[in-house]
Amino acid sequence: MRRALLLLASLSAVTALALWLARVGGSVEVEVGEIWVGITFPIAVMGLAILFALFHTILTAFHWVGELPARRRAARREQRRADGDAAVTRALVALAAGTPEAARVEVRRARMLLGETPQTLLLTAEAERLAGREDAAATVFKQLADRGDARFLGLRGLLRQAMQRQDWAAAQRLAKEAEAAQPGAAWLREERQVLALRTHDWREALALSPPDASRAALALAAAMQEEDPARAAEFEKQAFAADSAFAPAALAHARRLAATGSARRARAVLEQSWFAAPHPDVGAAWIAGEKDSLARVKAVEDLIHRNREHPESRLLMARTAIDAGLTGRARTELEALVGAGAADRRAYLMLAELEEVEHGDTADARAAQAKWLRAAANAQGAPRWRCASCGAEHNAWKAECAACGTVGRIGWSAAG
Repeated sequence: MRRALLLLASLSAVTALALWLARVGGSVEVEVGEIWVGITFPIAVMGLAILFALFHTILTAFHWVGELPARRRAARREQRRADGDAAVTRALVALAAGTPEAARVEVRRARMLLGETPQTLLLTAEAERLAGREDAAATVFKQLADRGDARFLGLRGLLRQAMQRQDWAAAQRLAKEAEAAQPGAAWLREERQVLALRTHDWREALALSPPDASRAALALAAAMQEEDPARAAEFEKQAFAADSAFAPAALAHARRLAATGSARRARAVLEQSWFAAPHPDVGAAWIAGEKDSLARVKAVEDLIHRNREHPESRLLMARTAIDAGLTGRARTELEALVGAGAADRRAYLMLAELEEVEHGDTADARAAQAKWLRAAANAQGAPRWRCASCGAEHNAWKAECAACGTVGRIGWSAAG
């Protein structure tokens, strides 16, 4: 609509100009030597317009002819770019299909058409890796790393290769360079976290751990690795704050507090941990400072009052009561476990011990002991430190499972 209006306006303007020229009249005389040429004014104006149009057409034609080689070169460049893009697409398809030779052929064609661009170099390196030519791939990755616009791509490839061949020193160096080239990259953060776990750099692993990671285990491992007591204490505090039910963290934090003169806070840590998840080591630490056996019984009562019926609470009270000579109290706790179906091998062994303590070396005592020992043989074993990934048992908690190498998966549990 707009074009139609503009055309109509232009035609109207030209028509109006022509009518005006026709009404103006007049003539134009030109002297050439002794010859005089006279023409009317409208005809002179029209002639000048025609000459201008002809001159403009000639100049345009010369300009078009002059630019013809450049246009042909541009067309060839566009065609090469289109062919190169098609080769890149075919190379990507070949890489996705797992056909390295086809990928290498297409990548060579793309490099010939497009040159040494970051895209073609990256495809070249990936094609070489797919073909098993790691040295050739490393060479191309180094070319990328030397370019300012693709340094991170090259370092990323070199880092992946270093981790694949388990060259941890090179991997750590490359990770630092990649972080400098592309700070905060999500992929690099994940790789650095994996690298920290592999190299047992627990402090780095903790700093890079995702929200769903076992932060308590990593913090305690970092504390055990830390030489500075103040920093170790901070990591122990972090471990306990992350999971108060994690007994090793509670014990380490309580020991540190007690060593610095904060005995009351240390006992509060142990009590909180016991309430979260009763553990024999926490119970042992709670009564470790009590020399009198009856005082120990009172201390245990103070510890277990919030989860009195938990199996570990009953076992701790039974053990302490036997040591204090309170056999009736011990039997009450152990028989409650048996009656609730929560007794494991430890409860039956203590019942066998209790028969001897109460009745001595008598026939009735031996018969009762035999009954409890048979029950112990068939009962579930005591909880152990066990890897949740492979099921391997450990005598003490460790950050990494020695059997399968999994980090942060060793927990306190009974046999499945």
